[in-house]
Amino acid sequence: MDETPQERFGAMTQDTLQLVYLHGFRSSPNSSKAKLTGAAVQAKIDAGAALHWFCPQLPPAPQKAIDLVLSQLQTTQPARVAIIGSSLGGFYANWLAEHLGCRAVVLNPAVYAARELAPYVGELTQYDSHEPFDFKAEYIEELKALQIMQITAPERYFLMAAKGDELLDWREMVDFYANAHQLVLEGSDHGLSEYSHYLPRVLDFVGAGSQA
Repeated sequence: MDETPQERFGAMTQDTLQLVYLHGFRSSPNSSKAKLTGAAVQAKIDAGAALHWFCPQLPPAPQKAIDLVLSQLQTTQPARVAIIGSSLGGFYANWLAEHLGCRAVVLNPAVYAARELAPYVGELTQYDSHEPFDFKAEYIEELKALQIMQITAPERYFLMAAKGDELLDWREMVDFYANAHQLVLEGSDHGLSEYSHYLPRVLDFVGAGSQA
């Protein structure tokens, strides 16, 4: 899959912190949260921080999305990896964090993605580009196979959940990430309109806040 310059930047060395941003269902690296986070990371890189940013366009097939991220991280130590995932990207972040042993920030995550996305099987379009794609029934089975039922190290997770999320139930998120770091917002929405106000906390948690 081709990448645009915005999807990957920063030099990679042994001490580099690899930051991965995973967008949500029908979204892209052009989402507002992805661009805000990427811009903040770029500013730190420009100031000398040892960071590398990876924010790919995820394919519709869940297993291919996971494989794409794993291919980027295969030579990076888990301690030098942090994943930020929004909605479906948060679901993927759960699987990756559990299997890699890395930190993860989840933004209004779809903790039970197979159930949430089952009604959307069929022909759809991307939100940003309106490009059509086929969300196949087999993808629901892939999501079921990727389901994490319980996180094993809550201290490695930071949940940001909005009580005003119009698509997902914030109470399920709070229960799923019990004992994890949590920030539950009164009101707000699925897109976390106030995300920019809390971005410094996100970067602090993944270990990028103190860099440069």
